[in-house]
Amino acid sequence: MGVFVETRPTPSFGVLLVNLGTPKAPTAAAVREYLAEFLWDKRVVDVPRPLWWLILHGVILRFRPGRVAKGYASVWTDEGSPLMAISRQQQAALQQLLGPDVPVSLAMTYGEPTMEQAGLELRRAGVEKMLVLPLFPQNSSSTTAAVHDRLAKGLSRCPHLPEMRWVSHYHDHPLYIKALANSVREYWAEHGQGDRLMMSFHGIPQRYEDRGDPYPGQCRATAAALAAELELSEEQWICSFQSRFGREEWVKPYTDHTLEAWGKQGLQRVDVISPAFAADCLETLEELEEENRDNFKNAGGGDYHYIPCLNTRSDHIELLAELVRQHTQGW
Repeated sequence: MGVFVETRPTPSFGVLLVNLGTPKAPTAAAVREYLAEFLWDKRVVDVPRPLWWLILHGVILRFRPGRVAKGYASVWTDEGSPLMAISRQQQAALQQLLGPDVPVSLAMTYGEPTMEQAGLELRRAGVEKMLVLPLFPQNSSSTTAAVHDRLAKGLSRCPHLPEMRWVSHYHDHPLYIKALANSVREYWAEHGQGDRLMMSFHGIPQRYEDRGDPYPGQCRATAAALAAELELSEEQWICSFQSRFGREEWVKPYTDHTLEAWGKQGLQRVDVISPAFAADCLETLEELEEENRDNFKNAGGGDYHYIPCLNTRSDHIELLAELVRQHTQGW
């Protein structure tokens, strides 16, 4: 009698979710390893390499990892960094919604899981066509384009290239705006509404926008669409930019300066949301929720409320599933 071997059908396509990355542990050594890869990317810092190597290895990687590690330690969870834990949960939720016939893998631009690890996972599942879905609603050279570069580097050693499609952005997708608005309304229903809503996005140097990076414009469009969905007047909201690095001018207005100004004006309450992040991370949980809270209150402001990222909300996962459906038509 012959042996029956069950064969699984080849999937029509697979999905590669990609987020930025995170250190393996909240330690100076792990942060140094992560920052060495992250800050060496020309998409992130485009200073000439010889000069930047001296600055990076002679100054930044000597002193910054210890300070950053303390920030990570303050937000670390039993499952690891919030970004990694939430990204894994998003991967599982999207997999459940799409069903077993559409493999979903997770990769990080920097750190692990690497593009090679995630790609091998999809290849072993029989994937011949791959949709790349960076978890960056707004398209920037320092995020979405960096995903492209890193994936291309990984594929340069691959003997079998899959057919690929990309989701370059979803900053104005109706389901994305609706999910953001739902999260704000639900927060307000439970905690009340502040005097102003700050929509704080991760910043980039002003010269990046000057040479054509679409990111700041897409951030402003997201903020305007969310304000319209919430029916806010112009005086009730602002689009600002956080996380500056170095001394050059970055896209304005700055989140921390704005909060300090509002505090000095005696604003009674501000609500803050960060639509550029698909998952809560160091920049939201430590910088926005802790550091900028102190900036606002120390300057004389009243109550400060941080509204969490979309994370694993069901309407967020449905948005991701809809992006997959829209971008895989014909597959």
